[in-house]
Amino acid sequence: MDLIITKSVSRFARNTVDTLTTIRKLKEHGVEVYFEEQNIYTLDGKGELLITIMSSLAQEESRSISENVTWGMRKRFADGKVSMPYKRFMGYRKGTDGLPEIVEEEAEVVRAIYKRFLEGDTICMITKKLNEQGIPSPAEKKKLTASDDEQEKKTKWCTGTVESILTNEKYKGDALLQKTYCTDFLTKKMKLNEGEVPQYYVQDSHPAIVDAELFDLVQMELARRRALKGQYSGNGCFASRIVCGDCGHFYGSKVWHSNDQYRKVVWRCNHKYNGQKKCTSPHVSQETLECAFEEVMRRMIAQREYVIAACRLAVKEVLDADDLNQERETLEEKLLLLNERICRLVNDNARTEIDQEAYRREYDALSAQYKQATDRIREIDEEVRSREARKKQIALFLRMFEKQEADVEFDPGAFVAMVERVVVQQKMKIKCIGVKFELRNGQEWKIRFKKGDDAG
Repeated sequence: MDLIITKSVSRFARNTVDTLTTIRKLKEHGVEVYFEEQNIYTLDGKGELLITIMSSLAQEESRSISENVTWGMRKRFADGKVSMPYKRFMGYRKGTDGLPEIVEEEAEVVRAIYKRFLEGDTICMITKKLNEQGIPSPAEKKKLTASDDEQEKKTKWCTGTVESILTNEKYKGDALLQKTYCTDFLTKKMKLNEGEVPQYYVQDSHPAIVDAELFDLVQMELARRRALKGQYSGNGCFASRIVCGDCGHFYGSKVWHSNDQYRKVVWRCNHKYNGQKKCTSPHVSQETLECAFEEVMRRMIAQREYVIAACRLAVKEVLDADDLNQERETLEEKLLLLNERICRLVNDNARTEIDQEAYRREYDALSAQYKQATDRIREIDEEVRSREARKKQIALFLRMFEKQEADVEFDPGAFVAMVERVVVQQKMKIKCIGVKFELRNGQEWKIRFKKGDDAG
């Protein structure tokens, strides 16, 4: 190749460094580039100077275009205008009016994913089932020109896709805008927005596929499973939620008579036979646990007004964070004063000759006060976050409880929404099994039954 003919410098590259680097590499191989619009030959002695000027102008043009596009996008975000990547977004398509509309066939897949997750399936289990059933993944919405093997790999469900569906607020009808942003108009590198640029949250921006309560419940369950750090088994909604009242370890599911007509699932302490002393906590059948929860719900419904009033009182008095926020403001003012005193002390020591031992004592004392105040602020922030999380839990509990009908049937979603954990103990003196339900609203309800009542 001897000559490359290009319309203009801006068509060759919009980065000055890239332009000059590439042209010099071509020169080394005796290849000349001709820019028609500017009438420049790169092998000409004056060519490189002119190209440097013209490529700088092209780069500036690219920067200007990038800023204009960015401004337009952020203006749309500020106005609450939502756009979706329809080609790879499960459950929605662009309607005739330009707004998102639900694709019911795909929406059923999304709802099934949420339902399976709340019933106890892990993300890996859900992914495996979707692939086994041959359900098209979001990638199959986009036409691919790759080979058959590559296309099959791209269109296969993966855990990241399922987790994205479970955590994307768009499925409850809201939209968080500007989750990522472009760090450099030259490299086009995208970065997760961690507060560097404004974000906008639009509520009810489009039709919802799942209820807001269901979405919030899934986020709560995701946080709980992450906190377990690999201890979640995925064997139903009771997994990693039933606790042994004797040793404190989780119960696990066991199948009895798996190959005959007496098959049933029971829950037993995973550490019952570990160590020298066996746990005294008994096994409990799954049917008993479900019936016990139904009984708790019936008792709560009978005292509905009391339960609702207790929840609202807890949010108003116990979980209110006004006192903590006021203490934080006081500490921030104290930090400013301490910072001024430390700076003044250091400056005085630099300008005048003072007793270094006295200076060190005062400096250490002020530094200790500063550290104590900053540590307390971190504790307050953690406590405020904890109270806010508890408020959300109780609010979700109330929404689910208020929907609960008098005719109670076991619902995994209601169980996950309302129950923090279940503690099983054996009451030796009265020969009963005690099941204590610790609810998300802070209340505890106890159910007792005789040991022979259910195979437990």
